[in-house]
Amino acid sequence: MHSFLEFEKPVADLAGKVQELRALQDGDNSVDVGDEIQRLENKAAQALADLYARLTPWQKTQVARHPDRPHFRDYIKALIEDFTPLSGDRQFGDDDAIQAGFGRFNGQPVAVLGHEKGSDTQSRLKHNFGMARPEGYRKSVRIMNLAQKFGLPVIYLVDTAGAYPGIGAEERGQAEAIARSTDCCLSLGVPNIAVIIGEGGSGGAIALATANRVYMLEHSIYSVISPEGAASILWRDSTRAQDAATNMKITSTDLTGFGVIDGVIEEPIGGAHRDPEAIYMKVGRTIEAGLSEFSSMSADEIRSQRRKKFLSIGRQL
Repeated sequence: MHSFLEFEKPVADLAGKVQELRALQDGDNSVDVGDEIQRLENKAAQALADLYARLTPWQKTQVARHPDRPHFRDYIKALIEDFTPLSGDRQFGDDDAIQAGFGRFNGQPVAVLGHEKGSDTQSRLKHNFGMARPEGYRKSVRIMNLAQKFGLPVIYLVDTAGAYPGIGAEERGQAEAIARSTDCCLSLGVPNIAVIIGEGGSGGAIALATANRVYMLEHSIYSVISPEGAASILWRDSTRAQDAATNMKITSTDLTGFGVIDGVIEEPIGGAHRDPEAIYMKVGRTIEAGLSEFSSMSADEIRSQRRKKFLSIGRQL
Protein backbone atom coordinates (compact mmCIF):
# COMPACT_ATOMS: atom_id res chain seq x y z
CA MET A 1 0.00 0.00 0.00
CA HIS A 2 1.00 3.61 -0.56
CA SER A 3 1.83 5.91 2.34
CA PHE A 4 -1.17 8.17 2.81
CA LEU A 5 -1.07 11.82 3.78
CA GLU A 6 -3.32 13.20 6.51
CA PHE A 7 -5.82 14.73 4.08
CA GLU A 8 -6.01 11.39 2.22
CA LYS A 9 -7.54 9.60 5.22
CA PRO A 10 -10.88 8.84 3.47
CA VAL A 11 -8.96 7.08 0.70
CA ALA A 12 -6.75 5.31 3.24
CA ASP A 13 -9.81 3.95 5.05
CA LEU A 14 -11.19 2.52 1.82
CA ALA A 15 -7.81 1.04 0.88
CA GLY A 16 -7.63 -0.56 4.32
CA LYS A 17 -11.01 -2.22 3.82
CA VAL A 18 -9.87 -3.55 0.45
CA GLN A 19 -6.79 -5.07 2.07
CA GLU A 20 -8.93 -6.71 4.75
CA LEU A 21 -11.22 -8.23 2.13
CA ARG A 22 -8.26 -9.49 0.10
CA ALA A 23 -6.82 -11.12 3.23
CA LEU A 24 -10.20 -12.72 3.94
CA GLN A 25 -10.42 -14.03 0.38
CA ASP A 26 -6.87 -15.42 0.49
CA GLY A 27 -7.59 -17.17 3.78
CA ASP A 28 -10.85 -18.74 2.65
CA ASN A 29 -11.26 -19.49 -1.06
CA SER A 30 -14.95 -20.24 -0.52
CA VAL A 31 -15.59 -16.58 0.26
CA ASP A 32 -16.27 -14.56 -2.89
CA VAL A 33 -15.85 -10.86 -2.21
CA GLY A 34 -14.54 -9.90 -5.64
CA ASP A 35 -17.47 -7.65 -6.44
CA GLU A 36 -17.18 -5.83 -3.13
CA ILE A 37 -13.43 -5.37 -3.61
CA GLN A 38 -14.04 -3.90 -7.06
CA ARG A 39 -16.73 -1.57 -5.70
CA LEU A 40 -14.46 -0.30 -2.93
CA GLU A 41 -11.51 0.13 -5.30
CA ASN A 42 -13.66 2.19 -7.65
CA LYS A 43 -14.92 4.25 -4.73
CA ALA A 44 -11.35 4.83 -3.49
CA ALA A 45 -10.18 5.87 -6.97
CA GLN A 46 -13.05 8.34 -7.28
CA ALA A 47 -12.39 9.73 -3.80
CA LEU A 48 -8.72 10.21 -4.67
CA ALA A 49 -9.61 11.96 -7.93
CA ASP A 50 -12.02 14.26 -6.12
CA LEU A 51 -9.39 15.16 -3.52
CA TYR A 52 -6.69 15.92 -6.07
CA ALA A 53 -9.03 18.00 -8.22
CA ARG A 54 -9.19 20.63 -5.46
CA LEU A 55 -5.93 20.52 -3.54
CA THR A 56 -5.09 23.55 -1.42
CA PRO A 57 -1.58 25.07 -1.56
CA TRP A 58 -0.77 23.47 1.80
CA GLN A 59 -1.93 20.07 0.59
CA LYS A 60 0.22 20.48 -2.52
CA THR A 61 3.13 21.24 -0.20
CA GLN A 62 2.52 17.95 1.58
CA VAL A 63 2.38 16.08 -1.73
CA ALA A 64 5.63 17.75 -2.86
CA ARG A 65 7.26 16.45 0.32
CA HIS A 66 5.78 12.95 0.16
CA PRO A 67 8.44 10.43 1.28
CA ASP A 68 7.64 8.09 -1.62
CA ARG A 69 7.92 10.79 -4.28
CA PRO A 70 10.57 9.98 -6.93
CA HIS A 71 13.93 11.61 -6.22
CA PHE A 72 16.95 12.60 -8.28
CA ARG A 73 18.44 9.10 -8.39
CA ASP A 74 15.14 7.64 -9.58
CA TYR A 75 15.02 10.04 -12.52
CA ILE A 76 18.65 9.33 -13.34
CA LYS A 77 18.00 5.58 -13.51
CA ALA A 78 14.95 6.13 -15.71
CA LEU A 79 16.18 8.86 -18.07
CA ILE A 80 20.00 8.99 -18.15
CA GLU A 81 22.19 6.29 -19.65
CA ASP A 82 25.81 5.74 -18.59
CA PHE A 83 25.53 8.29 -15.79
CA THR A 84 28.94 9.00 -14.28
CA PRO A 85 28.79 11.03 -11.05
CA LEU A 86 31.58 13.43 -10.17
CA SER A 87 32.43 14.46 -6.63
CA GLY A 88 34.09 17.34 -4.84
CA ASP A 89 34.44 21.08 -5.32
CA ARG A 90 38.28 20.98 -5.48
CA GLN A 91 38.35 23.44 -2.59
CA PHE A 92 36.94 21.87 0.57
CA GLY A 93 35.20 18.57 -0.02
CA ASP A 94 32.09 16.91 -1.41
CA ASP A 95 28.43 17.42 -0.61
CA ASP A 96 26.01 14.54 -1.11
CA ALA A 97 22.96 16.82 -1.06
CA ILE A 98 23.78 17.79 -4.64
CA GLN A 99 24.50 15.05 -7.14
CA ALA A 100 26.20 15.93 -10.43
CA GLY A 101 27.77 14.18 -13.37
CA PHE A 102 27.57 13.31 -17.05
CA GLY A 103 25.55 10.82 -19.04
CA ARG A 104 23.40 10.40 -22.13
CA PHE A 105 19.84 11.62 -22.49
CA ASN A 106 18.17 10.03 -25.52
CA GLY A 107 21.67 9.33 -26.82
CA GLN A 108 22.82 12.94 -26.41
CA PRO A 109 25.69 13.66 -23.98
CA VAL A 110 24.51 15.95 -21.17
CA ALA A 111 25.48 17.21 -17.74
CA VAL A 112 22.93 16.50 -15.00
CA LEU A 113 22.77 18.17 -11.60
CA GLY A 114 20.20 17.99 -8.85
CA HIS A 115 19.27 17.66 -5.21
CA GLU A 116 18.96 14.23 -3.62
CA LYS A 117 16.93 14.00 -0.39
CA GLY A 118 17.34 10.29 0.28
CA SER A 119 14.66 7.63 0.66
CA ASP A 120 15.25 6.23 4.16
CA THR A 121 16.74 7.42 7.43
CA GLN A 122 20.31 6.49 6.58
CA SER A 123 20.27 7.99 3.09
CA ARG A 124 18.45 11.13 4.24
CA LEU A 125 21.16 11.77 6.79
CA LYS A 126 23.83 11.09 4.17
CA HIS A 127 22.26 13.56 1.74
CA ASN A 128 21.35 16.04 4.50
CA PHE A 129 17.70 15.93 3.39
CA GLY A 130 18.65 17.64 0.12
CA MET A 131 19.90 20.80 1.84
CA ALA A 132 23.24 21.63 0.24
CA ARG A 133 26.31 23.19 1.81
CA PRO A 134 28.66 25.59 -0.05
CA GLU A 135 30.76 22.78 -1.45
CA GLY A 136 27.67 21.40 -3.18
CA TYR A 137 27.13 24.64 -5.08
CA ARG A 138 30.83 24.95 -5.87
CA LYS A 139 30.72 21.39 -7.21
CA SER A 140 27.79 22.49 -9.39
CA VAL A 141 29.83 25.37 -10.78
CA ARG A 142 32.68 22.97 -11.56
CA ILE A 143 30.39 20.62 -13.47
CA MET A 144 28.67 23.46 -15.33
CA ASN A 145 32.04 24.86 -16.40
CA LEU A 146 32.98 21.43 -17.74
CA ALA A 147 29.67 21.27 -19.61
CA GLN A 148 30.42 24.69 -21.09
CA LYS A 149 33.90 23.57 -22.12
CA PHE A 150 32.61 20.52 -23.95
CA GLY A 151 29.44 22.11 -25.32
CA LEU A 152 27.01 19.89 -23.41
CA PRO A 153 23.44 20.86 -22.43
CA VAL A 154 22.73 20.97 -18.71
CA ILE A 155 19.71 19.42 -16.97
CA TYR A 156 18.77 20.34 -13.40
CA LEU A 157 16.41 18.31 -11.18
CA VAL A 158 15.51 20.54 -8.25
CA ASP A 159 14.16 19.21 -4.95
CA THR A 160 15.23 21.04 -1.81
CA ALA A 161 13.65 22.86 1.09
CA GLY A 162 16.57 25.29 0.84
CA ALA A 163 20.29 25.56 1.33
CA TYR A 164 21.66 24.28 4.63
CA PRO A 165 21.71 27.18 7.16
CA GLY A 166 24.25 25.71 9.60
CA ILE A 167 27.13 27.64 11.13
CA GLY A 168 29.78 25.69 9.23
CA ALA A 169 28.04 26.38 5.94
CA GLU A 170 27.89 30.08 6.69
CA GLU A 171 31.55 30.11 7.70
CA ARG A 172 32.49 28.56 4.36
CA GLY A 173 30.59 31.17 2.36
CA GLN A 174 27.11 29.77 1.74
CA ALA A 175 25.63 32.93 0.23
CA GLU A 176 28.65 33.52 -2.00
CA ALA A 177 28.55 29.92 -3.26
CA ILE A 178 24.84 30.20 -4.10
CA ALA A 179 25.42 33.50 -5.89
CA ARG A 180 28.27 32.07 -7.98
CA SER A 181 26.20 29.04 -8.93
CA THR A 182 23.31 31.27 -9.99
CA ASP A 183 25.71 33.47 -11.98
CA CYS A 184 27.19 30.40 -13.66
CA CYS A 185 23.71 29.23 -14.70
CA LEU A 186 23.05 32.64 -16.24
CA SER A 187 26.34 32.83 -18.11
CA LEU A 188 26.28 29.38 -19.74
CA GLY A 189 26.49 29.39 -23.52
CA VAL A 190 24.86 25.97 -23.66
CA PRO A 191 21.12 25.38 -23.10
CA ASN A 192 20.00 24.48 -19.62
CA ILE A 193 16.65 23.04 -18.55
CA ALA A 194 15.38 22.89 -14.96
CA VAL A 195 12.56 20.76 -13.57
CA ILE A 196 11.20 21.30 -10.05
CA ILE A 197 10.40 17.70 -9.10
CA GLY A 198 9.41 18.33 -5.47
CA GLU A 199 10.31 21.37 -3.41
CA GLY A 200 11.99 24.40 -4.92
CA GLY A 201 13.05 26.30 -1.85
CA SER A 202 14.78 29.68 -1.75
CA GLY A 203 18.27 30.36 -3.09
CA GLY A 204 19.08 26.69 -2.62
CA ALA A 205 16.76 26.02 -5.57
CA ILE A 206 17.41 29.08 -7.72
CA ALA A 207 21.13 28.29 -7.70
CA LEU A 208 20.27 25.37 -10.00
CA ALA A 209 17.03 26.64 -11.55
CA THR A 210 18.23 29.75 -13.37
CA ALA A 211 17.67 28.13 -16.73
CA ASN A 212 16.47 28.76 -20.27
CA ARG A 213 13.40 26.72 -19.44
CA VAL A 214 12.01 26.07 -15.96
CA TYR A 215 9.26 23.49 -15.55
CA MET A 216 7.38 22.27 -12.49
CA LEU A 217 5.64 19.03 -11.72
CA GLU A 218 1.96 19.72 -11.12
CA HIS A 219 2.10 19.17 -7.36
CA SER A 220 5.56 20.59 -6.70
CA ILE A 221 6.13 23.97 -5.02
CA TYR A 222 8.56 26.81 -5.72
CA SER A 223 9.07 29.68 -3.30
CA VAL A 224 11.48 32.13 -1.75
CA ILE A 225 11.10 30.45 1.64
CA SER A 226 9.31 27.46 3.11
CA PRO A 227 5.77 28.03 4.44
CA GLU A 228 7.01 27.27 7.96
CA GLY A 229 9.81 29.80 7.62
CA ALA A 230 7.47 32.47 6.27
CA ALA A 231 5.00 31.87 9.10
CA SER A 232 7.79 32.19 11.67
CA ILE A 233 8.82 35.54 10.22
CA LEU A 234 5.37 37.00 9.55
CA TRP A 235 3.48 35.79 12.61
CA ARG A 236 6.26 34.35 14.81
CA ASP A 237 4.29 31.13 14.71
CA SER A 238 5.43 28.26 12.46
CA THR A 239 2.13 26.44 13.04
CA ARG A 240 0.53 28.97 10.67
CA ALA A 241 2.38 27.41 7.75
CA GLN A 242 -0.94 26.61 6.09
CA ASP A 243 -1.85 30.31 6.05
CA ALA A 244 1.57 31.17 4.65
CA ALA A 245 1.33 28.57 1.89
CA THR A 246 -2.06 29.91 0.85
CA ASN A 247 -0.81 33.50 0.58
CA MET A 248 2.66 32.92 -0.87
CA LYS A 249 1.49 31.73 -4.33
CA ILE A 250 3.83 28.76 -4.44
CA THR A 251 1.93 26.34 -6.68
CA SER A 252 2.59 25.59 -10.34
CA THR A 253 -0.69 27.26 -11.34
CA ASP A 254 0.22 30.50 -9.56
CA LEU A 255 3.75 30.60 -10.94
CA THR A 256 2.63 29.93 -14.49
CA GLY A 257 0.36 32.94 -14.23
CA PHE A 258 3.21 35.11 -12.97
CA GLY A 259 5.52 33.97 -15.76
CA VAL A 260 8.03 32.52 -13.29
CA ILE A 261 7.95 29.07 -14.89
CA ASP A 262 7.58 27.95 -18.48
CA GLY A 263 5.29 24.97 -18.11
CA VAL A 264 3.62 22.43 -15.85
CA ILE A 265 4.10 18.67 -16.11
CA GLU A 266 0.85 16.93 -15.23
CA GLU A 267 1.10 14.27 -12.53
CA PRO A 268 -0.89 11.04 -12.18
CA ILE A 269 -3.95 11.31 -9.93
CA GLY A 270 -2.63 11.01 -6.40
CA GLY A 271 0.82 12.40 -7.19
CA ALA A 272 3.99 11.31 -8.95
CA HIS A 273 4.68 8.55 -6.43
CA ARG A 274 1.57 6.61 -7.49
CA ASP A 275 2.84 6.06 -11.04
CA PRO A 276 6.56 6.88 -11.25
CA GLU A 277 7.01 5.36 -14.70
CA ALA A 278 4.39 7.68 -16.16
CA ILE A 279 6.02 10.75 -14.65
CA TYR A 280 9.49 9.72 -15.88
CA MET A 281 8.13 9.57 -19.42
CA LYS A 282 6.45 12.96 -19.15
CA VAL A 283 9.53 14.61 -17.66
CA GLY A 284 11.70 13.05 -20.34
CA ARG A 285 9.46 14.33 -23.13
CA THR A 286 9.38 17.80 -21.59
CA ILE A 287 13.16 18.00 -21.28
CA GLU A 288 13.56 16.74 -24.84
CA ALA A 289 11.17 19.40 -26.16
CA GLY A 290 12.91 22.11 -24.15
CA LEU A 291 16.37 21.21 -25.40
CA SER A 292 15.17 21.03 -29.02
CA GLU A 293 14.17 24.71 -28.88
CA PHE A 294 17.81 25.73 -28.51
CA SER A 295 19.52 23.19 -30.75
CA SER A 296 20.11 25.71 -33.55
CA MET A 297 20.92 28.72 -31.37
CA SER A 298 24.37 30.20 -30.86
CA ALA A 299 25.88 30.66 -27.41
CA ASP A 300 25.08 34.38 -27.45
CA GLU A 301 21.48 33.71 -28.47
CA ILE A 302 21.09 31.18 -25.68
CA ARG A 303 22.44 33.63 -23.10
CA SER A 304 20.26 36.42 -24.48
CA GLN A 305 17.10 34.31 -24.29
CA ARG A 306 17.84 33.34 -20.70
CA ARG A 307 18.57 36.92 -19.67
CA LYS A 308 15.37 38.25 -21.27
CA LYS A 309 13.35 35.48 -19.66
CA PHE A 310 14.34 36.48 -16.14
CA LEU A 311 14.20 40.23 -16.76
CA SER A 312 10.63 39.90 -18.02
CA ILE A 313 9.29 38.16 -14.91
CA GLY A 314 6.66 40.37 -13.31
CA ARG A 315 6.68 43.02 -16.01
CA GLN A 316 3.50 41.75 -17.61
CA LEU A 317 1.51 42.19 -14.40
